[in-house]
Formats: sequence, structure tokens, C-alpha cells
Amino acid sequence: MKLIILDRDGVINKESRAYIKSPSEWHPIPGSLEAIGKLTSAGYTICVATNQSGVGRRYFSEQGLYDIHERMLNEISKHGGKIFKIYYCPHLPTDMCDCRKPAPGMFAQIAKDLELEFVDNKFDQSMQVIFVGDSKCDVELGLNTGCKFYLTAGFNSDGQDTLNKLSQQQIQAITQCTDLQEVVAKVLA
Repeated sequence: MKLIILDRDGVINKESRAYIKSPSEWHPIPGSLEAIGKLTSAGYTICVATNQSGVGRRYFSEQGLYDIHERMLNEISKHGGKIFKIYYCPHLPTDMCDCRKPAPGMFAQIAKDLELEFVDNKFDQSMQVIFVGDSKCDVELGLNTGCKFYLTAGFNSDGQDTLNKLSQQQIQAITQCTDLQEVVAKVLA
């Protein structure tokens, strides 16, 4: 199995400091939907893992989040893409749950659902799992779980700010790209 895990905000859709609270506020990053379609055509299983503390903050409900994801999935399918499942953490950073990135809970659930090895919070290294994100917590989760990590650092993401927060060792361990379209071009090359 070829597995790629995508963060949502800043990778698939544009970031919003005010939170994305409804389907009308969800706007894809140019090229991201087509990139997901290419991954699907190339035989990748695609999952989304996203922190959504707006639910815990009561900015929107879980039904509202479901509606946003329904719109996203519909738009992705129009471009030939298919998402296996969307995993999300609705908790606040102060809740200290095991699912909020950089904790490995969502990845453990992905491994369980796909019947993959995830021993000591790491994916089996014989299977190259790819994770694409734009935040420091994404970098930490990707590197700590043995993923090949791609940082999207274009103008629609937090990636440039993230670079300033990383150690030299972390920067050397990741691959930087402008957006998901560039990631997919490198992955499929």
C-alpha cells in the first residue's frame, strides 16, 4: 500500500486565522484538488489528519465540520480524487488529548483502520508513509512517526512561519515545497 497523509488547512485549503466555520469559507489552494486526483490515479491511499479546535472552542459544531468536509470531498471527487477517511481532533491544545497533533493518536487510528504496523508510535519503515503539512506540530508528528515529511511553505500556508521555528536538524530532515502540487510532482517523479 502507498499511503499519503495530508493536513487540511494550508495544504488542501487556504488557512484562516478566523477559522473555517462553514462550507462557504472553505477555499481550496489552487492546484491542490488536481494534485489529490493525481495521487488517487497513481494508486495512493489518501487520508487527512487535521486539528480542528474550532469545535472545542464552539466556533462551529461537529455537524458544521462534517458539512465543510462534505464540500471538500465533493470538490476533490470532481477532480478524480478520493480520500479514504478524514481524521480530526476537536480538542483544545490545553485538553492534553492523544489525538491532537503532534500526538500520534490520529496516526495510530489510521494504522489501525488500514491494518498497518504502528509499533512504538512509528509506521513500519518497509512502507514509506508520506505526510504533508505546514505547521511545526505537523513536522514533529511526521518525523516522530517515521514519515517522509513534506512542508508546504507557500503563501496559502503557515509553512514560512514554521521554518523559523524549526531546528537545523528538523529542516535537514524534511522536504520543502511551495504547495501540494509541487509535493505530488516530486512524489510521482
